[in-house]
Amino acid sequence: MVDMTDLSKKHGSAEAALRLKKRRNAELRLQFYGIFAIFLAAAALVVLLSSVVLNARFALTEAYIVTDVTLDEAEIDPNDTDDPKVVGRASFNTIVRDEFRALFPFVSGRTNRRELADLYSNGSIFELRDQVVAEPSLVGQTITFDFLASDVTDLYLKGDFGTLVEQGNEATLSLTFEADGSVGVEADADIFAPAQALVRRDLAALAERRLEEAARQDLGVIEFNRRASVAETDEERDQNIAIAAQREAARDALRAEAEEMIRRSQDPTTLEAVLRSNPSGFINVNGGWLKLTAVGTDTATAEVIIPMTSQVAQPMEYEYLLNPVSPASRPISDQKIAWIEWLEDQGKVEQRFNWRFFSAADSRDPELAGVWGAVVGSFWTLLVTLSLAFPIGVLAAIYLEEFAPKNWFTDFIEVNINNLAAVPSIVFGLLGLSVFITFFGFPRSAPLAGGVTLALMTLPTIIIASRASIRAVPPSIRDAALGLGASKLQTSFHHVLPLAMPGILTGTIIGMAQALGETAPLILIGMVAFIVDVPGGITDPATVLPVQVFRWSDFPERAFEARTAAAIVVLLVFLVIMNAIAVFLRKRFERRW
Repeated sequence: MVDMTDLSKKHGSAEAALRLKKRRNAELRLQFYGIFAIFLAAAALVVLLSSVVLNARFALTEAYIVTDVTLDEAEIDPNDTDDPKVVGRASFNTIVRDEFRALFPFVSGRTNRRELADLYSNGSIFELRDQVVAEPSLVGQTITFDFLASDVTDLYLKGDFGTLVEQGNEATLSLTFEADGSVGVEADADIFAPAQALVRRDLAALAERRLEEAARQDLGVIEFNRRASVAETDEERDQNIAIAAQREAARDALRAEAEEMIRRSQDPTTLEAVLRSNPSGFINVNGGWLKLTAVGTDTATAEVIIPMTSQVAQPMEYEYLLNPVSPASRPISDQKIAWIEWLEDQGKVEQRFNWRFFSAADSRDPELAGVWGAVVGSFWTLLVTLSLAFPIGVLAAIYLEEFAPKNWFTDFIEVNINNLAAVPSIVFGLLGLSVFITFFGFPRSAPLAGGVTLALMTLPTIIIASRASIRAVPPSIRDAALGLGASKLQTSFHHVLPLAMPGILTGTIIGMAQALGETAPLILIGMVAFIVDVPGGITDPATVLPVQVFRWSDFPERAFEARTAAAIVVLLVFLVIMNAIAVFLRKRFERRW
């Protein structure tokens, strides 16, 4: 007989209260760990999506240079044939080049003119040709044409290579025009002091590097003197002594250069040359652009990049601007920056939504590259995958669940299906390469080969999901159908399969979403090739979105970074839509037994 008084004492004691408190604390800790884990996962997802979306925003707009183009009939169609073939053979590259040289008549020299041609995209030349070919009546006229900006120009306009920051124009400037074409600038305030301080800082850092080089030369002096002291022949000794003397002379020269740099870096009154590691300084005055080449505190020298409309000693209005990104850290030159800023001042630069990204195929030029070719390639590939994997997977699931006998052979099949679901995707790529392409001769880099390969990879997932859905249908449904005289085949296809279809469709869509994001197997079968045309069928060369992301991420051009991120966003949108469809189908057709 249990004494209830003893039990009440035992469970109402201080030890019992302490145990209860520990259990409650353990439960609170578990809840905290769960919430903290969810928070970490959500934070990682937010950081990932934020970085992708922030980079992708640069691909959503593109810049155009709007200017007039004279379509000289003598160059395009001298015989006035209005024949599109004759018009298409004209040298539109020369026409565009001459128009931009006329727009910038002060630009001379082969290197500068090559930079001038880099303001616009090569693709805009073909766009101009296509427009004139479509409308031969434009020949002989002067039209306003929108030239697509090059990738470097576009990135600068988006602030990727620094933005000009105004330093204030409260001081009065006096300009002195030298015979060599340079311009002396004098201000009545120390407006150049911050720029000079940066030059002096970098000059001191350069002096430190010279001292390090001198120290290395000094070690060489010691080493070659040691070799001379232990030389076995006079010739060897003299040779080491000569090398030591050369190292000593180089050491002394480097030390002298470093001392001079240190002296200049400590003297704020000197006029110091602007280094490539320094921010670039510009003066926009009288319709022209000057680039600072040397700065003091209130004086500077500059070179003329864009001539002024009038040369006056004391300009009334000006802008003193600095680009915080040094020329050594960006792929765009100072003169190209001045040209772009001048075009903006003239109202010749426009930013528009980048429809081209969503309607064009791949290109070596970032400003011309789009994802439409990859989207269509993904569509054809997934169409082949779905056409093969869905019926085969569902039929296999029905057979294994409804008709197959339960013996060692079916157990062996089930184990292998589960194992195939865990096989790395690159193994299926090797299978597709060796079997479908090498043995059966499927076209390489085509949606047919990619779809069959992905169908094999997706098949275990569909079979497992379909079997789980079929198994979830209550046995009473089968018994009722059989009791009313239906055959086993009719029971499976008329009653069990419709009720299991929501779960089957959910598993199929999830498997297709996984196939959409696969890259490794498609790379092995050649779908990493550079494809500039939109595929028109399952046998045409094509690529897919994940492979497009992989290729763009490996390109050296910086503009491809934004396009890579934008392609990732497009891929994520497709994946979210497919998963949302799966959730909708499950909620819409789900039956509760």
